[in-house]
Amino acid sequence: MIRLAVRVASGQAELVLAELLELAPAGVEEVRVDEGTVEYAVYGAPGELPDLPDVRAVAGDALVEISTTEVPDDWHERWKQFHRPVLIEAPSPVAGGARPIPSLRVRPPWEAASQPGLTPVREIVIDPGQAFGTGAHASTRMCLELLLALAASETGRGAMIDVGTGSGVLAIAAATLGFSPVLGLDHEQESVAAARENAAVNGVEIEVRRFDLRRETLPWLDVVDASRQPPVLLANLLRALLLDLATSIPAPPSHLIASGLLAAEVDEVARAFTARLGLRERERRAGGEWAAVWLSAA
Repeated sequence: MIRLAVRVASGQAELVLAELLELAPAGVEEVRVDEGTVEYAVYGAPGELPDLPDVRAVAGDALVEISTTEVPDDWHERWKQFHRPVLIEAPSPVAGGARPIPSLRVRPPWEAASQPGLTPVREIVIDPGQAFGTGAHASTRMCLELLLALAASETGRGAMIDVGTGSGVLAIAAATLGFSPVLGLDHEQESVAAARENAAVNGVEIEVRRFDLRRETLPWLDVVDASRQPPVLLANLLRALLLDLATSIPAPPSHLIASGLLAAEVDEVARAFTARLGLRERERRAGGEWAAVWLSAA
């Protein structure tokens, strides 16, 4: 078995990751080398791996180093060491808000469920080998944190759309918290299949569709129904796709949680949604070079 590793500059890591997932849609391993460098790796037989010229073209100016190494036959077990459970703690209850909500623990299927404790914890099982989004990446984790904050502040649980659903972790978390109906959208057929499988494993009902943000109109917001609250929108996407969404979305959602952003990009994206849709910022989170923002209808 061969391990193909690509080291890139941290500031452009998310852009490179998005392109790598086009070449290796089954997922990549991510390792923080140091403050300035991230390593992405894929495993496979020599004929199954992306061609090196393709990888170099994807990484572009962000490229630091490419290496290939042989790995032992037990690489499947070693690979599991990089995927550990992630606990997203519920915020303190908000006065006049929703009922108390559980913390979320996202884990791969080979990790055991946590033992019952003083506070409720809901387990979400995600296969990290199927599609992007296990809860470990900062952008996904901050989306989950803001989703819990939103759930804690709202008395109702309406519809939810997850754009760029990947493994389905955000859509599954929303359904777990009581949002209904929940729709997951993704451009990659592999992600659509993975999200459906992960939803079944977790015993929640979500609809998942293949969707091209740049060619299709976002569903559920294209027809305004005054008798219903607009859906909540989750968008863990790159800056360029979020800006496209800001210009193409047919109507304001009730709330928008946007992530997948570098810290320097949040203001630009928030302004784009505010200027066109009248959304206002409720809260933002930052972790390392990544950031997420929660906007609400005025």
